[in-house]
Amino acid sequence: MEGDEEFMKYRSPLVSRYASKEMAFNFSDKKKFTTWRKLWILLAKAEKELGLPITDAQIQEMETHAEDIDFTMAAEQERKLRHDVMAHVHTFAHCCPSAAPIIHLGATSCYVGDNTDLIMLRDGFDILLPKLARVIDRLAEFADKYKDLPTLGFTHYQPAQLTTVGKRACLWLQDLAMDMRNLQRARDDLRFRGVKGTTGTQASFLQLFQGDHDKVEELDRKVTEMAGFRKAYLVTGQTYSRKVDVDCLSSLASLGSTVHKICTDIRLLANLKEIEEPFEKEQIGMFLPCPTRGTRCAQSAAAAWLGTWWPPTGIITNTCNRSHCRLSFLTADIVLSTLQNITEGLVVYPKVIERHIRHELPFMATENIIMAMVQAGGNRQDCHEKIRVLSQEAAAVVKQEGGDNDLLARVQRDPYFTPILGQLDALLDPSTFIGRAPQQVTRFLSEEIRPLLEPFKSKMDLRIELEL
Repeated sequence: MEGDEEFMKYRSPLVSRYASKEMAFNFSDKKKFTTWRKLWILLAKAEKELGLPITDAQIQEMETHAEDIDFTMAAEQERKLRHDVMAHVHTFAHCCPSAAPIIHLGATSCYVGDNTDLIMLRDGFDILLPKLARVIDRLAEFADKYKDLPTLGFTHYQPAQLTTVGKRACLWLQDLAMDMRNLQRARDDLRFRGVKGTTGTQASFLQLFQGDHDKVEELDRKVTEMAGFRKAYLVTGQTYSRKVDVDCLSSLASLGSTVHKICTDIRLLANLKEIEEPFEKEQIGMFLPCPTRGTRCAQSAAAAWLGTWWPPTGIITNTCNRSHCRLSFLTADIVLSTLQNITEGLVVYPKVIERHIRHELPFMATENIIMAMVQAGGNRQDCHEKIRVLSQEAAAVVKQEGGDNDLLARVQRDPYFTPILGQLDALLDPSTFIGRAPQQVTRFLSEEIRPLLEPFKSKMDLRIELEL
């Protein structure tokens, strides 16, 4: 049927369902080809300023038609010419007849192609960084709120010493802060390819300016500055080094590994009923809240990580490279939006956490009980043996009979421990087992997190409501 054509070919769900409008637009054909035209305008302006015979009227004509691209004509030209850049040169020239002779003057395809890619990478980072800042901000609020709440810590997912809910969140935050610095560095390290000619030697521009090397360098500087970059790469070949893309992708892959870890932790804690991601009233799915968003984040992050490193860097082609970059940015975009939504609505169940602590803490408190008995005049070796036997008996009840941990009750019934019965409640107070966790949270948020978020202060208020 008419209008069904778009459903007859593959559409990426990253664009059709998940990615934000701004990130989807950043890698769109509209953004790509209007940027080509803007780059041709910048080139013409700089060439005019440096003395080439280009008129204000020609530049004005190009600026007037920078946005009105006839995509049908461009497609027809590309079928005929078998060259995407020249197809758009002809399409632009068609609506700018007086400027036609000076469009793309002295340039090569990679002047528009590679420079546009670099602009998209830069703008992609500019979309991601505030989103990552908001995730960090929400998680910092969560960490501060629960900095004093004791919870079981784990090694290899086995109960270990107590920590706090807020301290655990700070471990996530520390990784996200590293990602923030990595993304910012990758963004700031980006340079412009600039005006380099076919193989990067600037030969065509040296000819245009009749051998004037200073004017060729000034042309490169002017266009770079007008495009919003501080520097251009001093040497390029036909393209800028694809190591630039790998550098950008590695920072996104590192972010992906962080998100995968955070969301896996949340899913494990959700299984214990200690923490829950937000569950909308009208959400369709399980009868009980299910960490679907965390699952989506974890799977997307893992996919992004794997996608980044396949195929090997040495055999990445231009097309493959660009595809990987776009997919990774689109994936990071929706992952951060989803993670912000999760961190804005994380639910904590202190009573469940308390029950789990009660179940494990007597085993952890045996050294405290021994020390108290020694201080009350007992023999350490005798006390250690008493506790060892009682602990094994309590462990058998838990593991073999499925009962509760009754070690404390066994200690209370044993006359040997009469001297310290009045101290047992204090010896088993969870807040005495968390060390400096609350103080670490306070200092970490103050010294590491808040300064990192300062540049994004004006962009913190946006909240995320996902369409599931």
